[in-house]
Amino acid sequence: MSDSWPRRRLLAILRGASEPLDAQELARITGQHVTTVRFHLDVLTKESLVRQFQQPPRGRGRPRIGYSAVQRSVGYQELSQVLADQLGPDPRRRSEAAITAGRVWGAKLDAGDHPVKSLEDAKDVTVTLLSELGFAPERDQSGEPDDQVLIKMTACPLRDLARTHSEVVCGVHLGLINEVLDRNGSRGAVNVRLQPFVEPELCVVRLELTAARRTLENRDAAAPGRAEGPPLNEPPLAQTSAGRVGGPQLRNADADIAKQAAKQW
Repeated sequence: MSDSWPRRRLLAILRGASEPLDAQELARITGQHVTTVRFHLDVLTKESLVRQFQQPPRGRGRPRIGYSAVQRSVGYQELSQVLADQLGPDPRRRSEAAITAGRVWGAKLDAGDHPVKSLEDAKDVTVTLLSELGFAPERDQSGEPDDQVLIKMTACPLRDLARTHSEVVCGVHLGLINEVLDRNGSRGAVNVRLQPFVEPELCVVRLELTAARRTLENRDAAAPGRAEGPPLNEPPLAQTSAGRVGGPQLRNADADIAKQAAKQW
């Protein structure tokens, strides 16, 4: 487009319009003569920045010509491809870098304040996040064990790139989910796994309780008079007013479980 302020203004108006506008409407909005507006619209049309639509006439007469801005792609697919190629040839390092990038993204994202105190809470936070990002998530309740939740991702904004660079695209999404859940209190309690392309157009997110959390919940269930366990973000073996859970010192098995959970994060 040539450096023309009137044409830039017309294009901005059309981009913000919810429906096509004709030359007379644009002339009224801009204060320009309708002949001048038609001239600029012809230039924008020839440059493929504006598209014409036939509209019904107002009263009697010939159909009107409406104009709408052509929405151009910003090229995110190409940009993602370039970024993926810059992460180096080692798939493992590419995956680690992508997960780190996803966590950085998650730390900057406004994910709301939804305390995660159960696996069901973790599912709700994850489904909300994926919905807002365009993944069209669906919970798969068929064959779910008690300590796992499966979420189907039926859409992906970068699916074509994920087919060739799944370690990068899925790594970013995995880091993002982990960071958002951690920010809401699930650190050390929920493992997140992402399984790409379990079907040609389907990926699956699997949320599961960590070994430390499962052991703690089993112990709580077996203890008389204990109705429910502590929130997910409470340390696996918490200090109480009567001393440490399990006696004066951590038992070896408990220490091993805590170490395993820490290594996972």
